[in-house]
Amino acid sequence: MERRVVITGMGIWSCIGTTLEEVRQSLYSGKSGIIFSQERKDTGFRSPFCADVPSPDLKPFVNRNFRQFMPEEAQYAYMATKDALADARLDQDYIDQHEVGIIYGNDSVSEATMRSLDKFRQFGSTVACGSGAIFQSMNSTVTMNLACLFHLKGINLTASAACASGSHAVGLAAMLIRNGLQDCVICGGAQEANMYGVASFDGIQSFALRTDNEATLASRPFDRDRNGLVPGGGAATLVLESYESAVRRGATILAEVMGWGFSGNGDHIATPNVAGPARSMELCLEQSAIAPREIGYVNAHATSTKIGDSREAQAIARIFDDYRVPVTSTKGQTGHEMWMAGASEIIYSILMMKNHFIAGNLNFENPDDETALINVMPETLEAHFDTFLSNSFGFGGTNSTLIVRNIEN
Repeated sequence: MERRVVITGMGIWSCIGTTLEEVRQSLYSGKSGIIFSQERKDTGFRSPFCADVPSPDLKPFVNRNFRQFMPEEAQYAYMATKDALADARLDQDYIDQHEVGIIYGNDSVSEATMRSLDKFRQFGSTVACGSGAIFQSMNSTVTMNLACLFHLKGINLTASAACASGSHAVGLAAMLIRNGLQDCVICGGAQEANMYGVASFDGIQSFALRTDNEATLASRPFDRDRNGLVPGGGAATLVLESYESAVRRGATILAEVMGWGFSGNGDHIATPNVAGPARSMELCLEQSAIAPREIGYVNAHATSTKIGDSREAQAIARIFDDYRVPVTSTKGQTGHEMWMAGASEIIYSILMMKNHFIAGNLNFENPDDETALINVMPETLEAHFDTFLSNSFGFGGTNSTLIVRNIEN
């Protein structure tokens, strides 16, 4: 018998806040976390825009010997996970006595790899790489570090699926719990915010440009004048449990993961189509046993690229038909948080749902022919909804959709 999967804790480290309350306020007020980076401009980036992600201070929490194993994204993930565990009231004694797992989305370790290999080339010796280099430069760096730091003894797995990584991590965690293989799984996504991790993206002209260099106007999901994404970063963590586990330990239940849909485009490595995203949404609705009209809000993947936003709009219109479901992309405020986005956008959507509003789609001024097919909300809307759908799509044609429903305690 399939078990219900619930969310009992959340933590986030992002350009619009490093606490849930800061993030809630930013979403509601339409605050942007995007800046103009003179450093990127000076070092040869075509686009000077990026998210402003604060650097965490791990010294009060993690000893120096262990910090050497943690690249930037693992540090973000530690801070987000520490707060998520506190939010879920999962203390170390409980974790030590139970098999708590971790599945985290991550798909690059560019800076850590580059720095260790630079030392190798500079000094002509592998010893120069340092003892922490191998642990920093593996894609599984987040899960290996967090599993050791928090003494997690359940599933230990990294989801590496481009910009759907965080969403797939949540979906995989939910699947294991639903099928009785785990009672509790920490899951989420992390993205390094340094320039080296996204230099090649800029090189293929994927990033936004503006002649006026107004950073907060650069990310424009669904808008007619969008011309590229803005790279972001940070980390987002959710604590997933079986309903029985949460009730047994008296946890506050925030929401329920109703279903996970996924698909592959089977097409171009970088250019999305309509059929793949539509199938991901269709499967998620079927698995959740939810009709399209029960969805009160769609958190779109829309990254502010011409083709990507267009194809997603067409897919949403195909699935929801004449139902004008409210749609926004929070990437107007955060930029594209990439491997983190599928997890952070679940948190953003839960904060909206719990506080009865839909954050406006920043910089949406005029639709084009395709984005006019859907109901994009340009400004923050006071609204009650109890079920939302969240899309995440990535290079290689990987698609992930999650549906989450509110639970009032």
